[in-house]
Amino acid sequence: MTATSTIPDFCQGIKYFGTSLPEFDKYAGKAAIAEGKTAIIAANDPNAIYQTLLAADALRYLTLQITATKESGHPGGFASAADVIASLMMLGQKNIFTEVGHHAPGFYSNVFLDRSLEAMGISNVRELGERFREKHGLLGHLSGQIPGLLGPAGPLGQGQHFAMAAAKLHPNTLFPVTIGDGGLGEPYIMSSFGHFHTAYPEITNFLPILVWNGYSQEHHSMVSLKTNAEMEAYWRGNGFEEVILINAKDFDDANQNGEYVDSTKFSFNQRLEFMKAVLMATDKAAQLALGGKLTVIIIKQLKGAGVHKRGAASHNLYPGDSLEKDYIVTALQERALPPEAWAIVRTNFERSGGGPAAETVVTEKVFPLPDLGTLPMTEYTVGGDKKVATTAMGEFVVAVGKADPNFVVTNADGNAASGINNINVGLKIIHPTSDDTYFQSPKGQVYEPLSEDACAGLAVGLSLLGARTLWCSYESFAINGLPIWQTVTQAMAELRRPTPSTITLFTAGALEQGRNGWTHQRPEIENYFAAMMRNGNIFPLFPCDANSIQVCYEWALGTSNKGITITASKSPLPVRTTFEQTHQALEKGGVILQESEGSKKVVFAVIGDMTLLPVFESAQQLEAAGIGVKIVSVINPRRLYRPSDVMSETSSQADNNFLDDAGFDSLFAGDAVIGVTGGTSAMLEPIMLRSNARRDVFAWKRGETTASAGEIMAYNGLTANALTARATQLLG
Repeated sequence: MTATSTIPDFCQGIKYFGTSLPEFDKYAGKAAIAEGKTAIIAANDPNAIYQTLLAADALRYLTLQITATKESGHPGGFASAADVIASLMMLGQKNIFTEVGHHAPGFYSNVFLDRSLEAMGISNVRELGERFREKHGLLGHLSGQIPGLLGPAGPLGQGQHFAMAAAKLHPNTLFPVTIGDGGLGEPYIMSSFGHFHTAYPEITNFLPILVWNGYSQEHHSMVSLKTNAEMEAYWRGNGFEEVILINAKDFDDANQNGEYVDSTKFSFNQRLEFMKAVLMATDKAAQLALGGKLTVIIIKQLKGAGVHKRGAASHNLYPGDSLEKDYIVTALQERALPPEAWAIVRTNFERSGGGPAAETVVTEKVFPLPDLGTLPMTEYTVGGDKKVATTAMGEFVVAVGKADPNFVVTNADGNAASGINNINVGLKIIHPTSDDTYFQSPKGQVYEPLSEDACAGLAVGLSLLGARTLWCSYESFAINGLPIWQTVTQAMAELRRPTPSTITLFTAGALEQGRNGWTHQRPEIENYFAAMMRNGNIFPLFPCDANSIQVCYEWALGTSNKGITITASKSPLPVRTTFEQTHQALEKGGVILQESEGSKKVVFAVIGDMTLLPVFESAQQLEAAGIGVKIVSVINPRRLYRPSDVMSETSSQADNNFLDDAGFDSLFAGDAVIGVTGGTSAMLEPIMLRSNARRDVFAWKRGETTASAGEIMAYNGLTANALTARATQLLG
């Protein structure tokens, strides 16, 4: 151990320190990133190479110590990438994303070393370990709340969306994104790269870094048997011009077996040679990516390099893998640095990029948005001609796109199929083939890959980074894009800055898809949103007509840090509300469309637009029998929860408005309440929780091939006669 008095303050808590390092005084007498500079002077500078190796070992050490502090977490995957992460930092490149949530402790170590975590009150290594995997601390996977880290990382196959979105918004900045070879087995990654590059061939300033270590979470990765040539061909076949592969085995002088080796087992001189190769390759790749060539770095090194175990066994720590465990102790001692080495790493990292990432990366500032001005809205006459709600919203969307050049609409199944071809006409589909017949243009604003993941990914990535977007989908197919939508909405709830809400338009509901059968009838997706409403920042909206949908979208555009889904039909339907009524419904949850008096009163709480048809028919039958009827269109069901039901107070840019009991009674008081929806009954939960009347729900059960919406509603029991009969029973 070194005397405590020589230990820098930030090192308090480090369990083991090393002694002397070979030629330390020669190559680390002063920081390779000079005072007032943001990066090393050259990638082949011996001082820079030496100090980058120190940084890689510091990252490995911290990653293992903080995970062992909690006997939990994932050190192995990041350990394979520590050399390239250290290289990026020494090159002044801090706008780093990752596709691998399991690399979180390594990324925390990285932003700790550059002082970003001081914004969270984490100033030394002891506090770093104490706050790891704790509430209000460093989550097990990256989130939206950690200073200096650009994006969340949880499910595999997501990080590249954030890097591409950032590259689009910040064309002169490099956005590296690490990708695990376990994650490469997900189909989304390469397909999303491919479509993005076809749509935006001029945007190349994102840099995938494949961490090819041979293993996934619990076994060999699915690409572990590819040869180097096959891996290079795979990336070239997906549009990458430059493929830079650094294979640790080419530098191995320790006679390690297998195709994947651990660079920390090399002699010190060979470690420096390997580090030089990684640093120079990273520098070259950065210049190529910024210079207009789609580039990937592949670092091939055994999983777990330099930590407690190797291969899949290095992936996770389990109870008992403590700081006292023999193989943890051995690994930490092997990676231990003397205090003066820690000091030089800290100096380089805090100078890199011009200061801590928490102060310099693009996500630490609000992205400037153009003022939309007064947008055109068309208020149709109540009771006049039937109108298509989605088409009415489409005209509004075009106006947004024309006012905001960064605005992007995404759709996998085609806007025309959803009644919003006017968006294509006005904003044009981004396509390398210009064709006026199909409204295609290389400079369009409609992004249309045949992948809901790619659609959702770009839309939510841009929103998280500060831009306006709209993800459009068939309600039936959107489920394939929801994992990243959910990831981003949760990150938005934690985000330390305002950003435009991520907004969706889900059309062609199950009731419209009779001829297509159950393949197009999946309104169970609403269960997803119904559950998420309790998060605090999720607002599913159900406009009831062409007027209502415009006001819903206008409201959504004015919000921040929320996930807002708008669900509407693409069929011509009656206009039942004014603009003002929907404004009120957005604040109160719903609007009364019709009310009559009788011997008793039944209240229909209706979600959706087409579902109103049998309800109005049932109302006629009940009124003819002397029963009073109130029909409430539920447009914003989240307002109808009680404050204690929802975690709104914990959300960034919180919306804590809930309808009070008096307001709830003014909408839903009656002798019986029947909730009606063409989707999941879960969306009616707030009404069922609060109503004291006798009550029931009519909801979707399952799909079938039918000739009309009326027939599919009848198949699911959503008929006027059934509603009338149940109302009569409830009223006694």
